[in-house]
Amino acid sequence: MKNDNKVEIKVPKHIAIIMDGNRRWAKERNLPSMEGHLMGYEKVKSLTDWAFARGVEVVSVYAFSTENWNRSQEEVNYLMKLLEKAIKEEVEVAKEKNFKILISGRITELPGDLPDSCQDAMNETKAGIKGTLNICLNYGGRAEIIDAVKKMIHNKIQIDQVHEGMLKKYLYNSNIPEPDIIVRTSGEQRLSGFLLWASAYSELMFMEKYWPDFEENDVDKIINEYNNRARRFGE
Repeated sequence: MKNDNKVEIKVPKHIAIIMDGNRRWAKERNLPSMEGHLMGYEKVKSLTDWAFARGVEVVSVYAFSTENWNRSQEEVNYLMKLLEKAIKEEVEVAKEKNFKILISGRITELPGDLPDSCQDAMNETKAGIKGTLNICLNYGGRAEIIDAVKKMIHNKIQIDQVHEGMLKKYLYNSNIPEPDIIVRTSGEQRLSGFLLWASAYSELMFMEKYWPDFEENDVDKIINEYNNRARRFGE
């Protein structure tokens, strides 16, 4: 990717986004919080187009955390229905546009048909080569590490076999690259358990706008900000 001055721009392979601010966006417009979530979903539909067109290979989105179950039952029920609808719709888009869908999290604990919908989405789009949308659903960074350790114990991994590479192998969808930059909208400046292991050397960017206000030129801002960072990986 190049800008108008013909300077080579390095495009991050993996952008991860904490899509924060849906409820506050709705509240400031005197709308039900559900309207904020719906608008947030509409932005995700556009995000893949915007990011993949610029050469980004993987986009991860924090769709629902393991802590979000503490919200009101009405909101949780709405979100589950919206997520199932979104996943089914996104499968058709992914097949048409030839990108892959991955879903990271405790999928089997989701209600109703959602576990099957998640598995179907991954199976039906696994041949996609134009990019990867990683939906973090019923996801928690600590939960991910705990689940990885449990799998290692189940597989009888010996103590002298335990190292970073081994643990990483047991994380959710560990074959995708670690995020180059993690972005949180809404002005909050914390990770909230997002990709705790994979984010060790990720650049962090915090945007003041709410997620439903995210626009195409914000992808360019993320890429430009990434190019202004000097990644040293502890050196």
